[in-house]
Amino acid sequence: MRGMSESLTIGERVAFYRRRRGLSQEVLAGLVSRTEDWLSKIENNRAELDRLSVIRRLADVLDVSLGDLIGEPTLLDWTADSGKTTVPALRSALMNYRLLAPMLRQHDPDKAGLPSLAQVQADVAAVFDAYQASRYSYVTTRLPSLLRDALGAVEVHRDGDAGRSAHAALALSYQAAAAVLTKLGESDLAWIASDRGLAAAQVSERVPVIGSLFRSVTHSLLSTGRFAAAVQLTEDASTYLAPAMPNADPELVSVFGSLFLAASMAASRMDDRSTTRDFLRQAQSAADRLGADQNHLWTAFGPTNVAIHHVATAMELGDVQLAVDLGPRVDTSPLPIERRVRHAIETARALSAWNRRDEALAALLDAEQVAPEQVRHHYLSRQLVLIWMKNDRGSGANGELDRLARRLRLSS
Repeated sequence: MRGMSESLTIGERVAFYRRRRGLSQEVLAGLVSRTEDWLSKIENNRAELDRLSVIRRLADVLDVSLGDLIGEPTLLDWTADSGKTTVPALRSALMNYRLLAPMLRQHDPDKAGLPSLAQVQADVAAVFDAYQASRYSYVTTRLPSLLRDALGAVEVHRDGDAGRSAHAALALSYQAAAAVLTKLGESDLAWIASDRGLAAAQVSERVPVIGSLFRSVTHSLLSTGRFAAAVQLTEDASTYLAPAMPNADPELVSVFGSLFLAASMAASRMDDRSTTRDFLRQAQSAADRLGADQNHLWTAFGPTNVAIHHVATAMELGDVQLAVDLGPRVDTSPLPIERRVRHAIETARALSAWNRRDEALAALLDAEQVAPEQVRHHYLSRQLVLIWMKNDRGSGANGELDRLARRLRLSS
């Protein structure tokens, strides 16, 4: 029902699925170790439900997906960047049966019709740059042809260093697809892209690219609520990468540190404070080794990214005051737009939870000015606006809030 129920809060979705399952508020609350009064407040928008650990427990009991409760996937709007071709075209590219096994692929591609390997690598960089600029429509529309070209490069360059470079480009193309699909809530498609990307990365034999695709798979696991699996994957991946770390270059150090940032989110969503702290410490160690914010393999890794994960994990663990204290103080200006705006949404979430709604709305409006597509498609920004709107009813509408809701397609 993509696009049909975006005006429902998470609490209203919980109420809908609870009734569909024939459960009373008392029974459902008991199954997630909460009180009936708590669940009533959640379902009636008198309390915010934004911790993914709790949402995941409710989804498990209701036998629905995490996306069903947070309202994903969302409908990607047609824009000047996308035209009238968006996610379905990318889905078709990922579900091409010729990709299932090498013997089904074209064995003698028309080399004259394919771009050079150098051009494919440049196109990969352009797509990642657009992703970090939060241009989701452009990325989604550009990826089908990029995947086709990268697959063609693999067919043309089958051996030697060129073959490994072609597989690295293919792996990163799949990673870009997984990244934007995760942002749009297309978690199943993101998993397919991550899985294929990791397979290509292994053939590339490029350790930083393999590590980067480990990170991609971790994010795909996070998006489906498989937090324990994401933690385990990080532990396995760090063991795999460890032999290369004593002599690691900045690219590998960045990938290694980024793995632990993703894992810190997974651990925090499991309410595992000790593991969260440990992962953040390991990420900080990598950032200290790097010495400054950098963007190797589009990781945006460095001290600032570690700082914003301290805020995000604090919110997942319910440490709202810590997030409110830290969030506004982090200077994200050295980071790409995607990272800056993601932190702004997290800060708005913290301010809202601390009853500082005007500041939260201002933070969200500022973020929307920078990256409207990112704000439009993040479940947190949508849920914040919905809760604010529904709590405003009968007290006089806020003009800025109403206009924001319309831009986010949450009201007509």
